[in-house]
Amino acid sequence: MLVTISAIAGGIGLFLLGMILMTEGLKSAAGQTFERALRRFTKTPGTAIASGAGITALVQSSSATTVTTIGFVSAGLMTFPQALGVIFGANLGSTSTGWIVGLLGLQLSIGVIAQPMVAIGALMRLLGRGRMADAGLALAGFGLIFVGIDVLQAGTAELATRITPEDFPEDTWGGRLVLVGIGTVMTVLMQSSSAAVATTLTALYSGAIGLEQAAALVIGQNLGTTVKAAIVSIGASVPAKRTALAHILFNALTALIAFALLPLFAYLVDAAPGLAPGDAALVIALFHTVFNLLGIVLFLPFLHPFAQAIVRLIPEQGPELTRYLDDSVTETPSVAAEAARRTVKAIATVIFEEASGIIDHSVHHAKLEQQLFGARQALRDTRRFLSQTPGLSSSEEAYVQHVSALHALEHLERLVAALEQARPFRSVGSAEQLERLRSLGSMILHELHDALAEADDEDLAALEALLSRVAEKATDIAAERRSLRPAILDTLAAGHLPPDRGLQILEAARWLDRVAYHAWRIAHHLIQADAESDPRTDEEAHEHRLNRAREHHSPNHS
Repeated sequence: MLVTISAIAGGIGLFLLGMILMTEGLKSAAGQTFERALRRFTKTPGTAIASGAGITALVQSSSATTVTTIGFVSAGLMTFPQALGVIFGANLGSTSTGWIVGLLGLQLSIGVIAQPMVAIGALMRLLGRGRMADAGLALAGFGLIFVGIDVLQAGTAELATRITPEDFPEDTWGGRLVLVGIGTVMTVLMQSSSAAVATTLTALYSGAIGLEQAAALVIGQNLGTTVKAAIVSIGASVPAKRTALAHILFNALTALIAFALLPLFAYLVDAAPGLAPGDAALVIALFHTVFNLLGIVLFLPFLHPFAQAIVRLIPEQGPELTRYLDDSVTETPSVAAEAARRTVKAIATVIFEEASGIIDHSVHHAKLEQQLFGARQALRDTRRFLSQTPGLSSSEEAYVQHVSALHALEHLERLVAALEQARPFRSVGSAEQLERLRSLGSMILHELHDALAEADDEDLAALEALLSRVAEKATDIAAERRSLRPAILDTLAAGHLPPDRGLQILEAARWLDRVAYHAWRIAHHLIQADAESDPRTDEEAHEHRLNRAREHHSPNHS
């Protein structure tokens, strides 16, 4: 008996190891294609479900799909209803393991060629580079899955000589419930519903359990994934908790539906002609797929109300400005950079509104102090978050996004400092000499505030045209400020303006110039974070353009 248990345990271990290697190899070989597919094809519930199912079936890991989806929701790249579609699809995609085991592992028995696949994959991993090495890892993992199935099949065949279907609970509601519980425990202990299903199918193929018993076990194994989700959600971010709760409720309902359908399943099996062991495994794979698909069909019409109910049960916590800064996404550089960009965008939107209020003399001092304090704290949290993001060199896109976020962050910190030092502007009131500067600055801030609010939905060409207009206005402010200086000095020399008043006006003009310039640069880096140009050379080009325009408008320097 000890040898049998050892063989079963070894088979499960080899199967799990193969799954891990294949998943990691496929994810690495695909690069960011995996992430882009999830982001692109989740606009509607149907495409979100199809994407979740397809990607999970490809990488053979619903956990990988779920973790990536949670990261996207945390970073604001995906809405919670879209994420629900992906999660439901991932549940459906995970049923593909049963088909792989039933068709390839048991029907075709490709275990004979599995060992050469492991050898070839290992050589590719050792001798290859880049995607070749990743593909080798995936191939070795794929072969190892079937080596594990062969070992597991040998162990369960020996077990079938000692244990028969009659040794399991009787075919009653209570007996079926016990088997569902056993299936749940199997998934929890193995930490993989795929391995638990594979074990069930090989036991069914070997004759250790019957068809109805296998169906009850598979229901429990499908339900068992919720235990892992519940444990992982403890102390996790709000998006992770919402996703875990949605996963638990969905799997619990589908398990309830499948459990209620067991008598019908037993009737259909009894009415069918005798099934070969391999065919029986495919029947269980079909049953697993059908009840997950039925759960999706029932949930789909109520997707948005269901999402709203989950959001009400688990509301947002912490500061609104930093809600995207989830530490769980720092291991994915491109997602972390986008989370930082959206956070800086949220801070900038608030600061632009406060700056407009200062220029229009409509902001309340106490409210301004509160908003600036919150912005400072959010900026510190964003810097800390970016400092924790590793592996930037591994992705050119992530690098560009990261640098753009840093540029915007620096300009935003300078803008906040300028608003904290707004005394020179306030002291001059509605000075006539500053009216054009004030009008241009107000227009810039209002336009950029609206542009940032729509930056993720607006046409990029329209936003670039807006940035070009804002750049011209910022240049005009710089030119006006430089032209104002000699005019004010002449007025002071003629005695037509008190010296203190004239110096205050010049200081206020410099303040307006600084605010407009930093606001423009912030918007440029946030809106064009996904552009192909390198933000380092882009920054130099824009600085050069602005300086030349200033010199063209006035030869005087201050």
